[in-house]
Amino acid sequence: MNSSRLLQASSSQLQRSLARLSSGSRIVSPEDDAAGLAQSVKFQARIGRNNAANQNVGNAISFSQTQDGFLQKVQSALDRMSELTVLAQDATKTVSDLSNYTAEFSQLKDYISDITSKTFNGVSLFGSAQLAVTVDSDAATFAMSAADLTSGVGTGVLNAYSGTSVASSTAANTALNNIKTAIQALANMRAKVGANIERLNLSSEQLTILNENLSAANSRIVDVDVAQESTRFAKLNILVQSGTTMLAQANVLPQSALRLLG
Repeated sequence: MNSSRLLQASSSQLQRSLARLSSGSRIVSPEDDAAGLAQSVKFQARIGRNNAANQNVGNAISFSQTQDGFLQKVQSALDRMSELTVLAQDATKTVSDLSNYTAEFSQLKDYISDITSKTFNGVSLFGSAQLAVTVDSDAATFAMSAADLTSGVGTGVLNAYSGTSVASSTAANTALNNIKTAIQALANMRAKVGANIERLNLSSEQLTILNENLSAANSRIVDVDVAQESTRFAKLNILVQSGTTMLAQANVLPQSALRLLG
């Protein structure tokens, strides 16, 4: 009976060791490490939330990069418009020349105006509202600075040169000052978008590093030490084999005693 009990214990431990090696997990069932399992559950949940937050941050980065891509084109348009305002003040230009400049100037204004309606997955790229981006597992948010092309003079772009033209030298001179104001507004806007991207990139890196550390901590709790467990498995395998042999030997002893009695 004693040999049977020891063999049963060794067999049970051998099966558990085999399950750990085959699954790669140190905690095959809750009783293996109840406290460790509880901590692991929380780690895994937080890792999942961090991954979700990082995905949100990644989308916000793409949103901001799309904004800046359009703003670069606005910058090119404004640069050309400022050139036209200076060219239109050339005393040697004819009315026909000014008409050509006006046509190009108007097309550039319309191009910038069209950009204000662009969206990213249905969300306005150049609205006045700030977008709140989740940046951690507790859903804390970062409010991105808005890039509103249609805000007031001095902070927007469209309103800075609204009503300007290059139809005459005098009008072009006025337009030049307005375009310079628009260029300053655009410069401020691109700086804000750049700051948004920098902040979001740092948040993404922080989430990635945090998840690396959380995964390492979780691994120390749940992942099996293959070298240690393999040694344990070999030991238990020997105990089971020897226990089986000894149990068979123990069963033979009564029969030997009976032969002596006979």
